[in-house]
Amino acid sequence: MKKITTFGFILSCVLSFAQKKNDRLAGVDAKLQSLLTEWNVAGFAVAVVEKNKVVYAKGFGYRDYENKKPVTPNTLFAIGSCSKAFTSGLLGILRNENKLSFDEKPSVYVPDLRFFNNELNDNVTVKDLMCHRTGLPRHDLSWYFFNTPSKDSLIRRIQYLEPSAHVRERWQYNNFMFLAQGVIAEKITNNTWEKNIADKLFKPLGMTTSNTSVTELEQSAEPSLGYEVKNEKEIKKMDYYHISGMAPAGSINSSVNEMANWVITWINGGKFNGKEIVPSTYVKEAMSSQMVISGATPSKEHPDLHLSNYGYGWFVSSYKGHYRVEHGGNIDGFSANTSFFPSDSIGIVVLVNQNGSSVPSIVRNILADRLLGLTQSDWSKELKETADKAKKTAKEVQAKATASGKKGTKPSHVLEEFEGKYSHPGYGTFSIVAKHDSLFATLGKQKLWLKHFHYDVFQSFIIDKQNKIDTADKVQIQFNFRTNNLGDIESASVNLEAALTKPIEFSHQPSIKEIKPEELKKYVGEYELGTVVAKVYTKAEKTLFLFVPGQPEYELVYLGNDKFSIKILSGYKVEFQQSNGVITGCAFVQPNGTFKAKKK
Repeated sequence: MKKITTFGFILSCVLSFAQKKNDRLAGVDAKLQSLLTEWNVAGFAVAVVEKNKVVYAKGFGYRDYENKKPVTPNTLFAIGSCSKAFTSGLLGILRNENKLSFDEKPSVYVPDLRFFNNELNDNVTVKDLMCHRTGLPRHDLSWYFFNTPSKDSLIRRIQYLEPSAHVRERWQYNNFMFLAQGVIAEKITNNTWEKNIADKLFKPLGMTTSNTSVTELEQSAEPSLGYEVKNEKEIKKMDYYHISGMAPAGSINSSVNEMANWVITWINGGKFNGKEIVPSTYVKEAMSSQMVISGATPSKEHPDLHLSNYGYGWFVSSYKGHYRVEHGGNIDGFSANTSFFPSDSIGIVVLVNQNGSSVPSIVRNILADRLLGLTQSDWSKELKETADKAKKTAKEVQAKATASGKKGTKPSHVLEEFEGKYSHPGYGTFSIVAKHDSLFATLGKQKLWLKHFHYDVFQSFIIDKQNKIDTADKVQIQFNFRTNNLGDIESASVNLEAALTKPIEFSHQPSIKEIKPEELKKYVGEYELGTVVAKVYTKAEKTLFLFVPGQPEYELVYLGNDKFSIKILSGYKVEFQQSNGVITGCAFVQPNGTFKAKKK
């Protein structure tokens, strides 16, 4: 009889505990469902873990909005920068195997990894890469616009990316440094970052459908499409962004059910199902403050929110008196948040198929308030007001910038002379063409219409997939074209990195025009330049060459209108003169002057 009473007491406690858990999330489904309409979201998924179990997992809305395919806890989303903790985790595993030191220079493991100056080369450590304190600002448009599948190619760009602070002076988010961590792991293991992630983390964590590429996402059983909100309320499908070479910074695709296993591992000191996956010493270090982001002192509105630091691939903060570790993620059409409260053994994963969305933070905070027994704040209303203020401010800034243009000015050259390729070793090459009295720029897959602002400065507007220009969607990128002493377009300064005091300078290579081989013959001949006779001739009847005694042979590149550039000499041109269709002479245009020659 005593045993039965004891059993009844235990059963009562279990039921009471289960009821308590359910009470904490009572009515949460309806609250989360309402966010779909409040924020014009196609869909999202949520998972909550406590200690070593998933206590809540649910999908809302649609993974395919057009065909009304629902989101489930198994739907795969792009998690963006939530991938970063995985990449740093690889280094934690390798350090535990005595294969690298966090205090070593990155170039020890990746010789091609060099920085902009010797201060960075001599002082940056692997640990600095892991907590965004190298002195480098984002430089994100280098990889986003000028994409490449080659990690090594992106690594070689780093030496041309200018810092905006000294080493460890300031926290500055930088995706290149997480690429570098992935490549360090590749060099040490002789395996790709993708295989390392699969073998060392996905497989032992039972993340069987998670993957690291858009191709794998598209081929999966339950992929989500990505969306953006246009005109305040229109849900519009976006193309997947193939993050390619920058994969270690944010290419993982996963579901809330499988991301729950990742969070369980961190809550339990690196162990999953009793087995250590991530070294416990690394776990403690990674979710500790390694770099101060900002003071983040308590505000009048939220005196219980403070602290803003960074660990290794994790943000660290205090949420209403509870220690919180989290990281967000954004990539075209998707937003995400992975968080856990280590002292409370609670974790929350939110994956959303909306571009640049506030919903992951809202859902995370709604659930945290309930799970931790805190006063429930109206996070949707508050963040909506914040977003509206930000939009209003952005419009005001844009209006002021537009009004600052100098009226009555015009470009210094005809538009055709702006054509050509513009290159920077740390970014890449973009092209400009003139069509229908306008300039158009192509940066990777992104096309822009350049509208004259004043003088040789142009504003840019996005051209969409339907080849339409949205004049209401101005990109905050200006192209400022510069001339050399000869008056030719020499470069374009483009404000691609806001943290720098000056724009990125792209050198100009004029467009090469087509010319028929038979038309080259009229330029062939000898040209008297004082006592010197220069010779112009063709090779294989299709390429024009110039030879001046005492100098090497120069190949000439046709620019149109009887003008040629000297291929290997920047700022040197040959301009031929004609009379009644007959070439009578030429002018050698170079930085130290223009020298005229008469045809013999």
